[in-house]
Amino acid sequence: MISRRGFIGTVAGGLLAAPLAAEAQQAAKIARIGYLAANLAANPHLREAFRQGLHDLGYIEGRNVAIEYRDAEGKYDRLPALAAELVALKVDVILAGGTPQALAAKQATRTLPIVFLGVTDPVTSGLVTSLARPGGNATGLSMLASPEIVGKRLELLTQAVPGVTRVAVLWQPGGQGERTDKDMLKEAEVAARALGVRLHFVEARGPDDFDRAFSDMTRARAGALTSVGGTMFFNEQRRLVALAAKNRLPAVYTQREFVDAGGLMAYGPNLADLFWRAATYVDKILKGAKPADLPVEQPTKFELVINLKTAKALGLTIPQFAPVAGR
Repeated sequence: MISRRGFIGTVAGGLLAAPLAAEAQQAAKIARIGYLAANLAANPHLREAFRQGLHDLGYIEGRNVAIEYRDAEGKYDRLPALAAELVALKVDVILAGGTPQALAAKQATRTLPIVFLGVTDPVTSGLVTSLARPGGNATGLSMLASPEIVGKRLELLTQAVPGVTRVAVLWQPGGQGERTDKDMLKEAEVAARALGVRLHFVEARGPDDFDRAFSDMTRARAGALTSVGGTMFFNEQRRLVALAAKNRLPAVYTQREFVDAGGLMAYGPNLADLFWRAATYVDKILKGAKPADLPVEQPTKFELVINLKTAKALGLTIPQFAPVAGR
């Protein structure tokens, strides 16, 4: 027989336990995202674009989502260990913003979902089986629609620098995968022949090679510069732009961030927009979708951005083939 006092105590205890159980259940619903970065300090606006994308989808850090950041600080050999850390934490999904980051994540896990972006060719890089059906634990947004964009950049550069006969091509061996590099360089040669210019290929495996690379361009009498993109070049954008200015080399780059840093011109997809859109992939995976079933998205819009101040300093008159930036 339960006394009245005992009965009241039991009911009260039940009422107190209910909110605690609800709070525990709510806490358990916090999603955990692993953010694998090559250099967070180099481009903080990209992280903010991703966070804004999450916010627009209803994710609030500290309330229903937590982001575990792992930053290689420009030391790419650290990426595999950092990826392994995120896997050990058992995050729900890993965001990898670049080819080196994506490959490190893929090597660290074959089961935990990976969302990549900024990858030139995820098929030849071995990240997915095909764009339409990735077939594994990774999916996301490809950086370029095709190698032909290298030729388009070269065409725009020759329009901005009339009469140029020799163009330096700066590239990082293995920066985008061996096959992708080969396709890009081949396309550059095809475009150069059509445009009647000669190319001078210059390798830079790391930032320590930049001074030597620009000295090589000067000796070769290059009149302009283009590059085959890569995460390392992007994270070293300010130094590359400064060296191009020092050597008075008009240059076309892969993203507008180079132009914001003082570079002459850039043609390519908006990377901040890709980071914002990556949040939609993360959202779908957190809601139960499998990366194998989410097609890789290719950019459909490309932007041409020109720095008029830099053009003036180089003595160039830019033709009105696109909107320009007056920075």
